[in-house]
Amino acid sequence: MPDMKLEIVVLPVSDVDRAKAFYTALGWREDADFPGAGGFRVIQLTPPGSPASVIFGSGITDAAPGSAQGLHLVVTDIEATRARLAEQGVPISEVFHDAGGVFHHTGTEARVSGPDPDHTSYASFASFSDPDGNGWVLQEITTRLPGRVTDVTFSSAAELAGALRRAAAAHGEHEKELGHQDADWPAWYAEYLVRHGLSGT
Repeated sequence: MPDMKLEIVVLPVSDVDRAKAFYTALGWREDADFPGAGGFRVIQLTPPGSPASVIFGSGITDAAPGSAQGLHLVVTDIEATRARLAEQGVPISEVFHDAGGVFHHTGTEARVSGPDPDHTSYASFASFSDPDGNGWVLQEITTRLPGRVTDVTFSSAAELAGALRRAAAAHGEHEKELGHQDADWPAWYAEYLVRHGLSGT
């Protein structure tokens, strides 16, 4: 299938300027604030480091204000992020994990106080709402599950060269197993770097 990237989430709000003030106070980047005829207005904001954005405004959705729930913001340090939001006056829950140890239940069911005891990636959460009641959940992810790495970055040319050398060595073993040269080696290298090359590791 061709790429289908989720890039926009529409938030239903009752007071556009209040919502804009709330989210910009969180440090979300303002990408657009476009007025239109008849009171139509579109605002787009993007959370720090996010490839996806939110849109809200006037005349863009019939959904009830505050009806967007379970919107997740992924963070690498949930306790530090929670503390920063609390310092900014955002009413936010304590950090919690789920009694089942996987994903969190709806509402506050099965919440256990504190981060996951083993600090397992994907397993610690905190929740807050915007002034309309649209519900957000912080989720701590420190290590991605296989196949979920989307951004491969290297801090220097030497680091990238090292990753390419590791890929070349692994590809040599791959070709030995095939018993012939792999004509599709660029795709193999790309997959290897995504799986093993994040931050040069």
